[in-house]
Amino acid sequence: MCLAVPGKIISIEGQTAVVDVVGNRINAMTALVPEALVGDWVLVHAGLAVTVMTEQELSLIHISEPTRPY
Repeated sequence: MCLAVPGKIISIEGQTAVVDVVGNRINAMTALVPEALVGDWVLVHAGLAVTVMTEQELSLIHISEPTRPY
């Protein structure tokens, strides 16, 4: 079974994006989604951004902001 998680692109340098996934920042390769821009939401699987999510797709999921203890 495969799992992809949604995240928001924070920055892009070359083909590597920093993606915020529920408060955790991870690196994801953007070779499969060269159209991705800072601020876009992408699905990330195994370190690869595999698709840019549409507004309609985003409306179907609930993404909660993490609670920070500080």
